[in-house]
Amino acid sequence: MREIITLQLGQQSNYLANHFWNTQESYFTYGADEESPIDHDVHFRPGLGSDGSETFMPRTVIYDLKGGFGTLRKVNALYEIDDDAASSSLWPGQTVVHRQPTIEASAYQESLDTGQAPPELSTGAVRYWSDFNRVFFHPRSVVQLSEYELSSTVMPFEKWHMGEELFASLDKEHDLLDRDLRPFIEEADQMQGLQVMAGLDDAWAGFAAKYVERLRDEYGKTPIWVFGVQELVRGLPREKRLMKLVNKARALAELNSQASLVVPLALPESPLPQTLRLDASSRWHVSALLGAALESATLYTRLRTTDRVYASSLGNLKDLLNVFGKQAIANLEMSVSEAPQPRQNGTNGNANGAGGRGEDVRDLYEIGLDGEGSDAGSQEGAATLDIDLSSPQDLNLDPNRRRGRRRHVFSQVLADRGVQDVELTDDERETREQSAYGLRRRPKVHNYRSRVAFPIIDSYPKIFHDAYDRPVKDQVSIRTALSTDSTVTDKVKALRSTVVRSIGLEDRETIGNELAEIAESYKEGWSSDSDEDDDEE
Repeated sequence: MREIITLQLGQQSNYLANHFWNTQESYFTYGADEESPIDHDVHFRPGLGSDGSETFMPRTVIYDLKGGFGTLRKVNALYEIDDDAASSSLWPGQTVVHRQPTIEASAYQESLDTGQAPPELSTGAVRYWSDFNRVFFHPRSVVQLSEYELSSTVMPFEKWHMGEELFASLDKEHDLLDRDLRPFIEEADQMQGLQVMAGLDDAWAGFAAKYVERLRDEYGKTPIWVFGVQELVRGLPREKRLMKLVNKARALAELNSQASLVVPLALPESPLPQTLRLDASSRWHVSALLGAALESATLYTRLRTTDRVYASSLGNLKDLLNVFGKQAIANLEMSVSEAPQPRQNGTNGNANGAGGRGEDVRDLYEIGLDGEGSDAGSQEGAATLDIDLSSPQDLNLDPNRRRGRRRHVFSQVLADRGVQDVELTDDERETREQSAYGLRRRPKVHNYRSRVAFPIIDSYPKIFHDAYDRPVKDQVSIRTALSTDSTVTDKVKALRSTVVRSIGLEDRETIGNELAEIAESYKEGWSSDSDEDDDEE
């Protein structure tokens, strides 16, 4: 098998991961004559419930603060045990049990528990990420960290050193890898890698950096992908905005040397396409968009291996993107279109396609190609999609930085899902064959296609609209572009010049130098005519 173990670190990542797991659950098939195109063993593990029944649950470990799990219980209906604290106590005398007030389950969760049709969710109905959860988790997956409380105004969990210190103290006391992660890894027959979802601009960034450092020490050559989620900083007080940027700068400096690939994720501050109706103040909405992009970009790591053309792995995709071995930070973009009539099994979409009309694919959003390239045509076919989720606002941090520099793409994985024609073109087939035998230079754009459209399930907000301003209710086609390109240089330089004076003296030089090295690594093998920016202290 090709198992992927997931780590979810913090509230932002748990919203993102919850959309991911709900989508995976929607691919399940239950008929004897149906086969899902998704290999569920990649992300799910078989087991036995407390009553001996077979279970199938995510290979994940979920960390959150006290109060962050909402109504999600560590022990669920598949693993019911005696929860009487008094009966299990070793104290022979009288005991007094103090319980916190329970959080009432949402109407959506109650309907799932009773087997009734769930009501339509709204932003007001989603208080916690567990309010729209559709999946059972193993008790070992749920890890509450009670040292901090969610949304605390007295001691908010938001500064880098808090995350570092929390991980250090917990790891010293419990050895977190042995206690929480190793049981899942030991179940894997042939683990293809680890995917980590974490906050990139709060204290969870410090926690994640130390966790990934331990993972790298323990599993030296295992691919480790980190998806770093960020909140919008527009409108925040300057002090808090700067704190988040410092957290991000430190995270990139640390993770760049430890992770195989780091993918920053953020809702762009620039106007979104008119057919995307999204409430930027709702984590449920924002994480839904980010989750659709993440799930689509990594779809090919869990396709059944019978799809010999497009099935891939975290390690293979990392090798395609990290051209010079130093470019671990990748940008993620996406575009969305109406899905044609579906041919796959395993989704809960309408058999007639988007809107029930079975129309041909029609782009809702613009898709551009960087046609004019340099370096003997190395940019040919590289896509620039219309929703940039890679923190494009970082380019605006330094008002003195020159604009208009053309992006140079070192490598790009361009993935189309929900399309009818998935056959390789003659040029693509020839390129793959020649590359396999080393007969020509490695291509810069690597195309993947799948007929599996992205399902719009009942836990997913109706953020996608068609050309007639009607919510798309069944499924959509999504194109994603995961790229290593020269914009990382500009973003990291702007981030460095903005935050370097706000970093403590003991770390300022080290982090400043590490960020400068990251920026420089995205110039290797290419030099820009307009590149005349020098690092500033």
